[in-house]
Amino acid sequence: MAQTPQQQNARSSFQSFFEGWLSRQQSFLDQLLTLSLAPDSPLKMEQQSALIDQVLFHYQQYFQERSRLADDVFLLFSPTWLTSYERALLWIADYKPSLVLHLVDGAVDGLSPEQKAMLERVKDDTRRQERVVTGAMASVQEIPGGPSMLQLARRVGRLIDGEVDELDTALEMLKNAMREVLERADELRVSTSRKVVEILRPSQTVQFLAAAAQFQLGVRSLGKRLDSRFRAGQASSL
Repeated sequence: MAQTPQQQNARSSFQSFFEGWLSRQQSFLDQLLTLSLAPDSPLKMEQQSALIDQVLFHYQQYFQERSRLADDVFLLFSPTWLTSYERALLWIADYKPSLVLHLVDGAVDGLSPEQKAMLERVKDDTRRQERVVTGAMASVQEIPGGPSMLQLARRVGRLIDGEVDELDTALEMLKNAMREVLERADELRVSTSRKVVEILRPSQTVQFLAAAAQFQLGVRSLGKRLDSRFRAGQASSL
């Protein structure tokens, strides 16, 4: 199915947005690290709350902007704005929700026994829901292997009008199923992060958000180096 002008514009718009979003992500990381090292004071507490709200809104903007690509769901599952390494780490078009819990384990200091118990419950629930969504995605991936769609796919280029309509209908059903699974995965990502933030104290949330930004920006930096090395290797072999 050919890209409509609206889809092409949405893709170009998001790629531009994402580059700016990453630049702001780096700025927020610098602020989070600076604030985490500042001495405790009433002013620091106010700054923590304000910065946390800004960073969470920053993530909200990302999901809102990405939702504009819902009609281009195949692209969302293989995003061209990410490096090859970043795409290799994705789970249903983004990182696994349980990654949030791993970041907390590795980056957040001073967790109380009560907090640890609450986080373990969130971890168990998140993993359970991940398995459910993974199962739903596996069912979606079986759709292209259905007999009628396989027959149509084998004959692409030789289809008559009615069969073209049939293939378009089958592809639309696939896209709708993929969108539904992606929405469920995004809901789980957002709800897991929200639960973690509700458990952590502001100073701990600053540590968590800094770790999340460091992970994302670090993976992207590594991915760019790997892609550059691959392209250089290809060029040298010509």
